[in-house]
Amino acid sequence: MADPPRRWICNDLLTFFMLLGTLCAPGKGQIRYSVREELDKGSFVGNISKDLGLEPRELAERGVRIISRGRSQLFSLNPRGGSLVTAGRIDREELCVQSSPCLVSFNILVENKMKIYGVEVEILDINDNFPRFRDEELKVKVNENAAAGTRLVLPFARDGDVGVNSLQGYKLSSNRHFSLDVKSGSDGQKHPELVLEQPLDREKESAHDLVLTALDGGNPVLSSTVHISVTVLDANDNAPLFTQSEYRVSVPENTPVGTRLLTLTATDADEGINAKLTFSFRNEEDKISETFQLDSNLGEISTIQSLDYEESRFYLMEVVAQDGGALLASAKVLVTVQDVNDNAPEVILTSLTSSVSEDCLPGTIIALFSVHDADSGENGEISCSIPKNLPFKLEKSVDNYYHLLTTRALDREETSDYNITVTVVDRGTPPLSTENHISLKVADINDNPPTFSRPFYSTSISENNPRGVSIFSVYAYDADSGDNAQVTYSLAENTFQEVPVSSYVSINSDTGVLYALQSFDYEHLRDLQLLVTAKDSGTPPLSSNVSMSLFVLDQNDNIPEILYPTIPTDGSTGVELAPRSAEPGYLVTKVVAVDKDSGQNAWLSYRLLKASEPGLFSIGLHTGEVCTARALLDRDVLKQSLVVAVQDHGQPPLSATVTLTIAVGDSIPDVLTDLGNHNTLAEPQDSDLTLYLVVSVAVVSCVFLGFVTVLLALRLRHWHMSRLLQTSTGRLADMPASHFVGMDGVQAYLQTYSHEISLTTDSKKSHLIFPQPNYADRLISEESCEKSEPLLIPHN
Repeated sequence: MADPPRRWICNDLLTFFMLLGTLCAPGKGQIRYSVREELDKGSFVGNISKDLGLEPRELAERGVRIISRGRSQLFSLNPRGGSLVTAGRIDREELCVQSSPCLVSFNILVENKMKIYGVEVEILDINDNFPRFRDEELKVKVNENAAAGTRLVLPFARDGDVGVNSLQGYKLSSNRHFSLDVKSGSDGQKHPELVLEQPLDREKESAHDLVLTALDGGNPVLSSTVHISVTVLDANDNAPLFTQSEYRVSVPENTPVGTRLLTLTATDADEGINAKLTFSFRNEEDKISETFQLDSNLGEISTIQSLDYEESRFYLMEVVAQDGGALLASAKVLVTVQDVNDNAPEVILTSLTSSVSEDCLPGTIIALFSVHDADSGENGEISCSIPKNLPFKLEKSVDNYYHLLTTRALDREETSDYNITVTVVDRGTPPLSTENHISLKVADINDNPPTFSRPFYSTSISENNPRGVSIFSVYAYDADSGDNAQVTYSLAENTFQEVPVSSYVSINSDTGVLYALQSFDYEHLRDLQLLVTAKDSGTPPLSSNVSMSLFVLDQNDNIPEILYPTIPTDGSTGVELAPRSAEPGYLVTKVVAVDKDSGQNAWLSYRLLKASEPGLFSIGLHTGEVCTARALLDRDVLKQSLVVAVQDHGQPPLSATVTLTIAVGDSIPDVLTDLGNHNTLAEPQDSDLTLYLVVSVAVVSCVFLGFVTVLLALRLRHWHMSRLLQTSTGRLADMPASHFVGMDGVQAYLQTYSHEISLTTDSKKSHLIFPQPNYADRLISEESCEKSEPLLIPHN
């Protein structure tokens, strides 16, 4: 009885020294302590001030503090006692689990010395954990014909403590059929086993209740128990038997999910529960359990997910049939997956040229690609093709690689880009195919000159056009693209009437619009032949030419010109004779006129504006022939005056007039004789009239001379305005000449008076006034204006 107290005394002394924090001699700055777990907060661990060579009061003065990383603070400093104490309860099992020893390391900083000391505290285990079984009750079945020595593995207990406080052994409740055997594993864990010592007899005792106790080595000893219920089974002396040792089945990969593949059949010669079979997979892989389902009662194997020949071509599994007496039999099942054509061929582009020049040589490689079909057999045999109407072909390379090549020269203007469809078809039933589209652009080269929209251009412009007016627009199309299709226009350096055509027209180099550089005159220039050049911006540039005819259209800008009768140069009046015996329709004379214009602008018509004897003469509308309209009578005056107007058909129409003097008589002497007789008879009555006429002519002449004198004075006074007057002369040139009289370059706007007095040789007996023809709307020449009208003076 003396030994236990002695052992208790030793343990108490050991605990005392631990509480004091026995300090091992520090080496190289490392301080070591040990302390038991589960002590109250503030429990003494070690005299840190002494180990640091300081007084307790110096801990605060020198800034001594604990430095730890990554975990909660387990220890603290007691500045009054200079000791290291616990900061709270410490659970070794929570801190280190099963590790031994359980060490906690931290540093202590003496701040004023900037020196750190390492501290290591060992947490000592106490027996504060019971051994624990996973379950409180365990059911075990054993056959009644089990042989002596049969072992049944029992669950083991776990203890969170370490060392002597950990699990030390097991104890089984007393019985005569079973014993306990404990084996230690390589990990040091103790595994209990139930050993059958004597044969069982289910008819005498069908169940056995046992208690298994787990014990640790602590003081006091802690333990836990588990209740074991042993059920004695009826003797099962016949194992199940499959009808086949290996089952084989082939199924297509497109078998629907849930399809029953096969049914396993097994028999058991026993009866009752011993003949009740359950089926299960044994040692199955994850892939087996994910793909197939086994009905444990019926032995039917069915799919729970789709099969894929390309993923797995067969599945090998082991099926176990177990009866109620735990006897079992196994059979192998081989499921072969049959390939179906469920994978379309694939086209994988390895290299691709997105653009190729249109002048590339035949045989240029456009693309390199490979084809693949995941199926097998005929389902995996593939053929590759492209449309036959394209200038490309396929050429097989190594393995399943193909080249796409050009077969002839390309023309971008014909086809600027290609969408090549590569079709891959397998030989399955039904065949599957894949189409892959390859886009190819044909790069342009400058191989097309500009082309005009017409082979020849013809246009027109009206004369008197404004300068700078647009005439026509030419257009040339270039089938190329980019700079190769950028067209500029120009005119060839030709001449017309020894004048460059560029002085007549110009062309916009960008738009092709032709512009008139001058006002055209149809009477001088009726057409102009041009050569237009269109040139692109390619390298080298290409060009083309086209001819253009520019026609000037006439406008009615010229008045008719009377050729006959002509205006006498000496100022006298021409006289036409009409015999008194002339019948109606007799041709007396003909007015001849021309018009410099063309077309209907030059179509002339004639008409009488005024006649001294209306109805005596007529004029042809288009011929200008003056004919008698009736027979001449004795009462008709000898001198007839006709005013004829000649008018064109322009818009607006222009016209000119001429005055005809027709003497009625068979000859000139007859006319003069008749005129003499007529004057003799009329002398008494006309003598006064002649006097009045002479006086009137004299007065008018004086007025005219006075007016000319005034004009000369103004001319001398305003000599410095001569240029202005000359310019005014140019502006006045378009006004009717019949309203102007020219003298020394000065023109005055006057009413035209035409007086000509002709007297016979015997003025005492007779005189006759012949009015000079008035050419309205005609410009009288300067010479005719300066020429004085002749006055015949009678002789006494």
